Amino acid sequence: MKLTKEQIQQLYKFTRQHYVEHFDVQTELVDHLANDIEQIWKEKPNLSFEHARDISFKKFGVFGFMDVYGARQGALQKKYIKILWQHAKDWFKLPKIIATFTFFYFFYKGLIQFGDTFALSVLGVLILFGLVKHIMLLQKVKKRQKLNGKKWLLEDIIFKGLFLGGGMISINLFNIINISSPKVYNTYWAIFYAAIFTIMVVYVYMSAVVLPQKAENLLAENYPEYKLV
Repeated sequence: MKLTKEQIQQLYKFTRQHYVEHFDVQTELVDHLANDIEQIWKEKPNLSFEHARDISFKKFGVFGFMDVYGARQGALQKKYIKILWQHAKDWFKLPKIIATFTFFYFFYKGLIQFGDTFALSVLGVLILFGLVKHIMLLQKVKKRQKLNGKKWLLEDIIFKGLFLGGGMISINLFNIINISSPKVYNTYWAIFYAAIFTIMVVYVYMSAVVLPQKAENLLAENYPEYKLV
């Protein structure tokens, strides 16, 4: 006995009712529920769809779908941290290492010459660029979600998680520089903060440009429904 299209849609609604809002996780859960319900019907063909569904759902345990949701979220986070690290390492290989040292030297000379004013200015520019870029990306995602009514866990991890993480790092670094850093930088302080600013440039580029593009490509390949406007 096979589930009908209507019953499949009911399973999607069932996952939403149990606080799973992301379509990619819903699809994974619906596939699991559908296969299990069909297996239950082989053994008990007289069970109603709702009864078989509830039996299947109870197998997820006390926390329902939350364990699966958490595992899926953790797996995607690890995957994209790995991608972030892989692309970050490219900045320390030819030819990008030339750009890396150029940024570092620029920051170093600016800190030596202009001190704290330069440090806060650089941080402000990085924060502003990252903020504007991420807001544009979030608006694009929101527009797509409004058109097709689907949310994706991968989008939240890439477009929201990295944005929030980068924002917290930037704010904390701003406070550190504003409170504890010297007004005039000697060689060691300049090297230290030039290295931090160089890493931040790489991070902002990865989170605002590279990873969003990777997310779009991967989801478009695996899910035909996924389209960014």
